[in-house]
Amino acid sequence: MIIRFKPGIKARELTGLRRKLTELLPGSDFVSGRGFVTVTASAPELLSEQLAAIENLPGIYSTDLSVREACPRVVKAAPPDLDALFKKPGRDNFIFIAGPCAVEDAASYLAAAKKLKAAGATALRAALFKPRTSPYAFQGVGVKGFGIIKKARRLTGLAAVTEATSELQLSAIKNACDIVQIGARNMRNYELLKAAAAVRLPVLLKRAPGATLKEWLLSAEYLLKYGNGEVILCERGDSFSKPDKRGLNLEILRAALKTTALPVIADPSHAAGDRFLVPAQALAAVKAGADGLMIEASLRPESALMDGRQTLNIRAFSELVKQIKKLRAM
Repeated sequence: MIIRFKPGIKARELTGLRRKLTELLPGSDFVSGRGFVTVTASAPELLSEQLAAIENLPGIYSTDLSVREACPRVVKAAPPDLDALFKKPGRDNFIFIAGPCAVEDAASYLAAAKKLKAAGATALRAALFKPRTSPYAFQGVGVKGFGIIKKARRLTGLAAVTEATSELQLSAIKNACDIVQIGARNMRNYELLKAAAAVRLPVLLKRAPGATLKEWLLSAEYLLKYGNGEVILCERGDSFSKPDKRGLNLEILRAALKTTALPVIADPSHAAGDRFLVPAQALAAVKAGADGLMIEASLRPESALMDGRQTLNIRAFSELVKQIKKLRAM
């Protein structure tokens, strides 16, 4: 942590301030500079715990907590066993989570699930609850879809990834699904993060558009702090509304891969917003080192109740899987 002092602080005040910092951060190392002090804490959590007290001290101008200091559990986390999470995806271990944006009905979803497995999917998108900007838009089939998901799991042997938009949904998700997703809109829903951690299902956490690396990883830190050690990070791009600004943030994706051993995957469908742009975004993520992809794919994207514009058909998904496998084999 870097602590900067207010300009013009007097030597006597500075001496007292440094003494107070030593009391607040026992066992820490302090290296003084001109107008600032760099602190290396004996326990990184201590810096966050004492941050408010430090900022309230007279003479403090600003504090700067690094990502590694703010997210000690994320930094130290061991990677989850992807073979176990995704029911033995194969020697490559690259993850392909595929399916329509939302489950719409049993017949189309089950037919798509079989074809997606044959095309190379290692897990199923299985969204039943969808947060929508408009209250009139399709919100998902809700609880009646859990039976569909159970059938799809039995039919394909694939893990199901289901988004939770409320704490009240989590127990039912645990009984029917394999991985709970925290979507981009809920990345900062800290009570939902705590509740999801307590359920003890693996959690896939999407980055909210515009969120910094630190903000994203702090949300993951919530999951780890409150008891969940199996977290998958998912980069989904930066803008909902500006076509010229859409796309995966590969800089943040690479930074996440360098900062933590947790798996980092990408969602090129939401990042692109257009099915014709999805393959290029997917391949870029693979080249950047992503551990997997979450892709919207269905039998008839043109008739989907939501996000059909960015959804691949089965043939396009199959071709993309082949391209990625070829690229990774090089």
